[in-house]
Amino acid sequence: MSDFNMADMFGKLNDMQAKVKEAQEKLGEVTVEADAGGGMVKVKANGKRELISIDIDKDVIDPEDKEMLEDLVVAGVNKALEKAEEAGKQKMQDVYKDMMPGGGIPGMDMSKLGL
Repeated sequence: MSDFNMADMFGKLNDMQAKVKEAQEKLGEVTVEADAGGGMVKVKANGKRELISIDIDKDVIDPEDKEMLEDLVVAGVNKALEKAEEAGKQKMQDVYKDMMPGGGIPGMDMSKLGL
């Protein structure tokens, strides 16, 4: 007779799913900041890759050079979203490492699972 318990396995899977869902919800609490133009445009985003705020220095607002401001905003947003993605991946990898014996599966790239 095997020691394998199907109900126990499903219970552990449900616990893992609950922990992952909780961690995904907490990604909204992770905040990153990026800037462009030497700090003239500052962008904050969260671990869910949502923009929180954009702060534009008044000195960069030039009605004659609208394109420069647009470029700075795009650059700042892209940097912030990149940082947010990395912070989110790290947060989720930490959750998975805590759930798996020995800190995870050696050589497994969690990013392939969207994490």
